[in-house]
Amino acid sequence: MKKIGLSLLLLLSVTTGYGQREYDQFFLEAMMQRQKGNNDAAFDLLRHCLEINPDAPEAYYFLAQYYNALKDGEKSLAYIQKAAALDPDNATYMETLAQAYIRQQDYEAAIPVVEKIYERDKEREDLLEMLFQLYQQVGDFDSAVEVLNRIEAIDGKSERLSVAKSEIYTRQGNKKAAIAEIKALAEKFPNDGNYQALYGETLMMNGQLKKALKVYDKILKDEPDNNRVLMSLRTYHQALGHREIADSLTERVLLNRNATIDEKILLLRQEISASENAGGDSTRVLQLFDKILKQPQTDEHMAILCASYMNVKKMPKDTIATVLTKALQLAPDNSSARLQLIGYAWEADDMERVIALCQDARQYNPDEMAFYYYQGIAYYRRDSLDAALSTFKNGIGVIKEDSDPAIVSDFYAVMGDILHQKGLMKEAYEAYDSCLQWKDDNMGCLNNYAYFLSESGEQLAKAEQMSFKTVKAEPKNATYLDTYAWILYMLGRYSEAKIYIDQALQNLDESIDNSVIQEHAEKIKQKANQ
Repeated sequence: MKKIGLSLLLLLSVTTGYGQREYDQFFLEAMMQRQKGNNDAAFDLLRHCLEINPDAPEAYYFLAQYYNALKDGEKSLAYIQKAAALDPDNATYMETLAQAYIRQQDYEAAIPVVEKIYERDKEREDLLEMLFQLYQQVGDFDSAVEVLNRIEAIDGKSERLSVAKSEIYTRQGNKKAAIAEIKALAEKFPNDGNYQALYGETLMMNGQLKKALKVYDKILKDEPDNNRVLMSLRTYHQALGHREIADSLTERVLLNRNATIDEKILLLRQEISASENAGGDSTRVLQLFDKILKQPQTDEHMAILCASYMNVKKMPKDTIATVLTKALQLAPDNSSARLQLIGYAWEADDMERVIALCQDARQYNPDEMAFYYYQGIAYYRRDSLDAALSTFKNGIGVIKEDSDPAIVSDFYAVMGDILHQKGLMKEAYEAYDSCLQWKDDNMGCLNNYAYFLSESGEQLAKAEQMSFKTVKAEPKNATYLDTYAWILYMLGRYSEAKIYIDQALQNLDESIDNSVIQEHAEKIKQKANQ
């Protein structure tokens, strides 16, 4: 809204009086400017609305929002308070006021506002949940329990509500009421072992151990595998230092078919932590894993946890591999377990095993590029060039924009080497170009690409640029120095070539065949000395 238009409207209000018609005109214009995003104009118009009608709740409401955006919390609160006072039946004003009090952590002030909103709309059970939290914040636990009773009257008795009330009673030191609340829940659902177990836990937590044990005994007679009771008893005996009994209960839970995998893993993590704190002896933990894994498993999680623990304890890799193999039998699509097995096979130079693992992975993880990469490299190291090339070509199909540039780059680099060995020079150079598009500092590719160009005597300027990158990155790499020296030789720059071939000879790796470098050195020195 242009300033001249706003000035005219303000002048109009002065000359025509402060009637409702004028107020409506300015308020409508304010809302239009607000909708257009002209907040400065809307702000000025709303303030003028209050000059016309100081008792307009809607103007106070919107101005409160603007003051809040301006970080003027005091004025924002004052305006929303005014809006709510002028129109206390407006749920939006009242709820905004309650939220303002809560933001300022004035919970005492928020409570009566929320109570009034709920009094007018008793379908809003979320308001009762809010009141429950607010009463706890101000330490009014009796009122908090009263709110829970109101929720219970609507929803009926439940574990959540009974536990919440029992916890409040415990906090208040009213053990009798805490126990009575859970007892009432257990009596309402006498056939639910979990509620009976909860009653036992509450008895134990409030010091009535004999009664708690009696409740547990009764439950276990009917449900010998009640996991909740077994866990509670385990905690009890651990606290008393009854190690053998506690260990026995630990095994009962871990071998309990009624226990979920999450419960078992949580318990095993506790056992591992306790073992580490006691010095790190892995004997008992490994025994537990062994007993568990001898049972039928529905998923791979326990085997993966066992393998992770073995890794931490630096156990023999063949032992870990046995567990990982079991994990793969349970979940053939677990790529992390398979990759770890591939890593072990690679370290053992077992290319057949690498190929087999990757072949299976292509069935279960067809979009995982790493498996094509490792299988292709394994074929290449076995001199199966056609199989390697086929694998890499298949792998190209799963490359995506967010694929790991380093792996994709190596993909194309090895493809280029294979294609070169097969005499397909054009295709080899295309593969190298693709490699460098993904990672322009792939040193192996830069070196090989440059050397092969020099061998054919083509694109020597491009070859020299690529090769110079490698010697700049690794100035003591004899292979890279030799390549650069040879390219300079091919360019007729014999003196420079001699400098770099001499450096190559100074940095030879005597454990490998250096005959090509020696041959290049002889030819370069002949030309340089002429």
